[in-house]
Amino acid sequence: MTAPLHSRFLVHPSPVGEVLIVTTDEGVVTLHPLRGPLENELEGLSRVLRSTPDRADDDAVAAEVARQLDEYFAGERQEFDVPLDWRLVRGFTREALEAVREIPYGETAAYAEVAANAGSPRAARAVGTACATTPFSIVVPVHRVVRADGSIGEYGGHPEDKVFLLELERAASE
Repeated sequence: MTAPLHSRFLVHPSPVGEVLIVTTDEGVVTLHPLRGPLENELEGLSRVLRSTPDRADDDAVAAEVARQLDEYFAGERQEFDVPLDWRLVRGFTREALEAVREIPYGETAAYAEVAANAGSPRAARAVGTACATTPFSIVVPVHRVVRADGSIGEYGGHPEDKVFLLELERAASE
């Protein structure tokens, strides 16, 4: 029998709203802007993780992620150097998200390009699904993935956040 999963959470302010950071002993298991009440997010995560996250008051990984997010939003950080816990990601989704991590700061790539880089050139729609369902927002830059015509798409129903992140990166790289 395996030991119960120990997870911790931190809510951190950002220009795209409060960001929920959840860590395990493996690393960041999810990070995304809060879109509803914290209690609802934690309840859903508790079901998926089979563990109720504790407050991350003294969690070094959560504190480091928060610091790196602040640097990113200040235009001082171009990539994140934090361990990721991939337990919520399965199959091709992980390959797609790993390929997304290779898109350079301040640049974009089409879904089909990411699919090809992930080893499945015909899986552009699956890349879209991977980006839409990623547990890792911002630290895995799914905001850099765009449609073939260059339009940005929905970004989880918040295209204004995607525009903000892309403009932030473009401005910081000039």
